[in-house]
Amino acid sequence: MNEELQKAAGEAAPKTDGSVKKRRWNFHRSGAAPRKKMSKRRKILLILALLLAAAAVFLLIRRHAAKSAAQDVSYTEKAAETRTITQALTSSGTLEAANSYTVTTLVEGNITSADFSEGDTVEKDTALYQIDSSDVSNNIEKAQLSLSQAQRSYESALDNAHVKSPVSGTVYSLDVSVGDEVKQGQTIATVRNSSTMKLTVPFPADDAKKFYAGQTATVTLDNSFETLTGTVESISGSNIVQTGNSIVRNVTVNVKNPGGLSSSQAATVSIAGINCAASGTFQFRTDSTVTASVAGTVTAVNAREGSSVSRNQTIVTLGGSTLEDQIQSAKDQLSNANLSMESTQDQLDNYTITSPIAGTIVDKEYKAGDKVESGTTLCTIYDLSYLEMTMNIDELDISKVSVGQSVSVTADAVEGKTYTGTITKVSVAGTTTNGTTTYPVTVRIDETDGLLPGMNVDAEIIISEADNVLAIPSAAVNRGSTVLVTEDSPSASKALDQDAPDGYVYVQVTTGISDDSYIEITDGLQSGDTVAYIKAAASSSTQSNNSMMMGGGTGGGGMPSGGSMPSGGGMPSGGGGGPQG
Repeated sequence: MNEELQKAAGEAAPKTDGSVKKRRWNFHRSGAAPRKKMSKRRKILLILALLLAAAAVFLLIRRHAAKSAAQDVSYTEKAAETRTITQALTSSGTLEAANSYTVTTLVEGNITSADFSEGDTVEKDTALYQIDSSDVSNNIEKAQLSLSQAQRSYESALDNAHVKSPVSGTVYSLDVSVGDEVKQGQTIATVRNSSTMKLTVPFPADDAKKFYAGQTATVTLDNSFETLTGTVESISGSNIVQTGNSIVRNVTVNVKNPGGLSSSQAATVSIAGINCAASGTFQFRTDSTVTASVAGTVTAVNAREGSSVSRNQTIVTLGGSTLEDQIQSAKDQLSNANLSMESTQDQLDNYTITSPIAGTIVDKEYKAGDKVESGTTLCTIYDLSYLEMTMNIDELDISKVSVGQSVSVTADAVEGKTYTGTITKVSVAGTTTNGTTTYPVTVRIDETDGLLPGMNVDAEIIISEADNVLAIPSAAVNRGSTVLVTEDSPSASKALDQDAPDGYVYVQVTTGISDDSYIEITDGLQSGDTVAYIKAAASSSTQSNNSMMMGGGTGGGGMPSGGSMPSGGGMPSGGGGGPQG
């Protein structure tokens, strides 16, 4: 039967290239059980087991290699110590004067005086240079004359609009009303002073020569024969020949009006017992006719008939377009004259050149007798009352800086001396170079003995300071704030469950502030501990590769961890300079 089956199988096999291949069939011998196939699930489990075994072998080999490499690393050991740590920002800069000014001239001409020298200290507004200004002085006189004329014209235009009384007295008559159109020269009102009347009478010339002003006179009114007391005002200096060849002189007497005297009243006068040669008629002490200087319209009547007015008091106000145009024109002329005067005066001021600031003359370019052109620099003045410098602070540190902070300043030119400065300005306008932004900070230095503008100085801003604190080299702090200590250190009892080089263990620490070399340890270490780290100078390409492979720090300051770092890793607090790994 087997033979028949084999024959049938041979007949069923396909033929290729003239050859016959037998198809393989699986048959079991009579009486034997069939072989079972492996399930898919068992196959997957078997593969996973093989992979896990291979990974375990790889990790063992890698850890052994890392530990062997760690044994070859050279460590620097340093005991934890108590010291003072100062965290500071430093920068260099150039000193500048508090203020500087270049004195120039706005005019040209010959310098007539320059009474100062380089190095002199001058006050603000001190006259430095005087330039010949004779031509401008002539222009000043002309401008002053034009201004005076314009002022008078304007005042006259205003006066024309205000018709005023030329004397003190009583408004005897008012000849216009509001709204009336008046012409130039038209009578507006009559003002009389009737409180005092004057009487002029002739006296014999020989007798009149003996009279004097202020002498008492007796006045007798005609008809009523009432007598009044008067005062001699004046005696004529010339003789008059009257009818009958009598020679007389006129004498004027003032009489206080009791209220009833008028210009029609006649009277005689007796002086020192001598009677006048003839009677005379009273006249008003003042009797003025008020007229309009210009044509216009009466816009206001400021007095009434019978009222008393004082000298230059406005009686009538005139208006109208013509008058207003005259006033405006006069006002414009006055304004232009003022501007011209001011401009000319400014020009004259430019010929006297004064110091714009208080300071020291550091450069004098011209002297008396030199001729200068407009815009020429004459001298330079520095205000050396204090000096300034600019610190450029990195964007990561600018938030730590504020106005009023103290700054220590040193200069190579002044050995052994430290100056104290104060921050006066923190600019918000930064400058970016190669991806880094810095901000200018202005420092003022008041005590400047030995310092001069242009000197190069170094400045330091103290950000924070810790006295007598436990500290270790910054390079000894690894990522995750771990430190490698010797197994005999007191803090080794707090060792982390983490692979370390032979003779060392890792401990967790808490850091504080740091400077360029050391970092404060606030927790995790104690006196007597010895830390280990790789010095930056000892790092080579091989060591660097080993450190990176084992999780150690970069920058020459990190220790190889020999395994995974503790959770929460990162830079130590306080801005320390530990490795980042």
